[in-house]
Amino acid sequence: MRLTILLLAALLSICILPSMQNKEEWVVLLDKDLSQWENYLSYKHKDNYNGKIPTDAAGKEIAPVGYNKDKGQVFKMLDEPGGPVLRISGETYGCVFTKQSYKNYHLRLQVKWGANKYEPRKTKLRDSGILYHSTGEAGAEYWRTWMMSQEFQIMEGHMGDYWCQASSAIDIRSFPSEGVMNRVADESQPFGTFKSGSDYFCMRSGNFEKPDNEWNTLELICFEGQSLHIVNGHVVMVLKNSRYIKPGGEEVPMTSGKIQLQSEAAEVFYRDVRIKQLSALPAQYQKYFL
Repeated sequence: MRLTILLLAALLSICILPSMQNKEEWVVLLDKDLSQWENYLSYKHKDNYNGKIPTDAAGKEIAPVGYNKDKGQVFKMLDEPGGPVLRISGETYGCVFTKQSYKNYHLRLQVKWGANKYEPRKTKLRDSGILYHSTGEAGAEYWRTWMMSQEFQIMEGHMGDYWCQASSAIDIRSFPSEGVMNRVADESQPFGTFKSGSDYFCMRSGNFEKPDNEWNTLELICFEGQSLHIVNGHVVMVLKNSRYIKPGGEEVPMTSGKIQLQSEAAEVFYRDVRIKQLSALPAQYQKYFL
């Protein structure tokens, strides 16, 4: 009997414990209280916004709503049968952002669209995004809303696009831009530079968004300045040399920071947001950087 018990214990340690350990590597970031996140709200932007601080009828600058002042519940946790879901109404521009900064990680989440849209996106595609390596204060970029960061865009038909935020810069495997045509990501192409004053937007290599507004699984892998945008299992963008540019032109590596989820004039839902640390770039993705 004792020998049988020992054998069973050994089998359990071989067959079950590694699986349990793998699951335990993932840290769940969403709970019913959004306890691992803070928030920032700026403005209810209007059509024809020009990048300046909004003003009132007398021409006086309007202050942003600010940090952790979400009285209108732009960010609200829903208790759903499958687990907690974050609803972002989109009514006011802003973000939720992690209290903790992260470096060298694999982020995974699911996202789907809501029905509501607001100015200035009422007649445009629904929009949100994951902003990573976020550093500094909110309001640093064109919309006076988000921290300096790199953007994994979440937009109808454009999941996985890239935008520079503030003075961020990065290199992306992509076809060169030509005339009014922007760059398009492609894993077979050389790396091209993206920064303010130059190419600052790149389209994903293909559209892999689920039909009929099903939940989409997005993954972001970051390791030592390299990153991958993955949509429903498809690598849609390969990026490296994440950095930001100081006012004098000096380029500084930007390889860690907080994670922001955008509120951008469209209702969106997030669930199953989780992260795990990486000690190396996963083997199956190393080929993209050779």
